[in-house]
Amino acid sequence: MNRCPAIFHSLSATGAGRRAALLTLGLALTGLAAPLQAQIQPRTFPAKALRGTLVVTQAPAITLDGKAARLSPGSRIRGANNMLVLSGSVVGQELLVNYTLEHHGLVHDVWILTEAEAAEKRKRAGE
Repeated sequence: MNRCPAIFHSLSATGAGRRAALLTLGLALTGLAAPLQAQIQPRTFPAKALRGTLVVTQAPAITLDGKAARLSPGSRIRGANNMLVLSGSVVGQELLVNYTLEHHGLVHDVWILTEAEAAEKRKRAGE
C-alpha cells in the first residue's frame, strides 16, 4: 500500500525536487544555529545569587554548606548545560552551585556550575 502522494515521487526524480529538498534542509539547519549559539554564551546570574555546596538529601530537604535547608515550591535546578534538572536525579551528589533565596528563606533558583563559572568569585552565605 503506497501512502505517499504521487506528487512526491515525481518531484524527487527531477532536479527541481532535489533543489527544493536541499533548500529545505539548508533552512532547517539555519534555524538550528540560533539555539546552538545561545547554549555557547556564558550564563549571567542575579547579583543576589550566592555560592554554596548543595546536596539534595530527600527533596525538598537539602543541605547547603553542611546546613539543613529546603527547596521552595516551584524551585528550579539548572544543570551546567542550563537545562532543568530534577532534584531526584542528583540525590546524594555534592554540587557546587549558585543559588537564590525567596522571601521566606527557601532556596528557589539553583544553577549547577561549570568549571569556568566555579572559577569566578562569588559571595557565600554569611560573608
